[in-house]
Order: sequence, then C-alpha cells, then structure tokens
Amino acid sequence: MSMLIPEIEAFLQCQTPQSWIDCALDHPEELLLDHANCEKKAAGTALTLMFRYPEREELLQHLSRLAREELRHFEQVTAIMKKRGMRYRQITASSYAQRLHKHAAKQEPEKLIDSLIILAFIEARSCERFYRLAPFLDEELGRFYTSLLKSESRHFEGYLRMAQLYAKQPIDQRVAFFAEVEREAILTEDEVFRFHSGVPKQATETAQA
Repeated sequence: MSMLIPEIEAFLQCQTPQSWIDCALDHPEELLLDHANCEKKAAGTALTLMFRYPEREELLQHLSRLAREELRHFEQVTAIMKKRGMRYRQITASSYAQRLHKHAAKQEPEKLIDSLIILAFIEARSCERFYRLAPFLDEELGRFYTSLLKSESRHFEGYLRMAQLYAKQPIDQRVAFFAEVEREAILTEDEVFRFHSGVPKQATETAQA
C-alpha cells in the first residue's frame, strides 16, 4: 500500500487512535453509512458556499468540481452498501465538525477563510482515515478506500489554496489554531461511533478500568 500523502501527515497533529479503528471494524454498517452521509454533506457544503459567495469566481469553479466528485463518491459508497445488503438511511452526525466550526469567525472575510481551513482539515482527516483503515478491510473495500486517498488530498489542498487566495494576510496562524482544535476533537471521547468521531467511549472506559 502507498504511503500516506506527506502533506497530510504534516498537516494533521495526530494519527487516528487505534481504538477508533478497532471500533470501525466492529461497526462496518455504521462506518459505511456515515461515510455515505459525509460524502453527501461535503457536496451540500460545497453547494451552500457557492450560493453564499457568488462573486468569488475561482471558488465557484473549485466548489462545482468538488461537489460533483463528492456526489460520485456518495453513489459509490451507497452502491457498496446495497451490494452488501445494507440499507442507506440518515443518522445523527458526530460532534467533530461542530467542535471545529464553533471557533470560526463571525464576520467576513474571516468567516470564509476559517470555513475553508476547517473544510481542509475535515478532508485531510478523511484521507488519513481511509489510509489507516484500508489495511484492515476486505479486498473490495480496502481497494476503494485506497482509491479515495488521491481525490481527498486534492480536496484538502484545494480548500487551503482558496483560503490563502482570499485571505488578506498569511493564514499560518489560523491553520495552526485549527490544527490544535482538530487534534483535540479526534482525541476527545465520543458517545457514538461515526466516520469522524473521536475516541470511542467504551475504549476510554476500558482504559480507566
């Protein structure tokens, strides 16, 4: 298997804990179901930003391409689910994205910049989780997740590029700030297992026992 893309490994401040991987392997339906929902939400977020910032021509073109690709991934995940006898349905999200977005600026243009940086972290974490999971999965799913690494890395890089394009100053400090917020979100206990959830509660309880 290829190495994790170095830029993503440097961008994220922690690896996915093994306890999350173990939980994912114990909950294959929830893994695929929330993965499908994440792809759908990613497409929806891209479209929302297109309508919110119609004057940003470069951003519109980037988001249009990204939304189409995310919807294609949604179709691929749901096709795998159907093949495995799993029914697609909506489930509650983890608190991961909320933990990041609550720190976003309220005023423009800082709000847009922070939103793009946050989305870069979400995409980078998705890529890292595909990489960490793939060796433990069956051949079909492992091959599919490996194939997603390249596209997800493009999404991460694209969001960062857009953030820098529209920022009035270097974004390094905000990236460093959200890197720490994201690290804390990944290492914080979560009540439910989701694709972007933190440390599973049962793993924390086992460690404390």
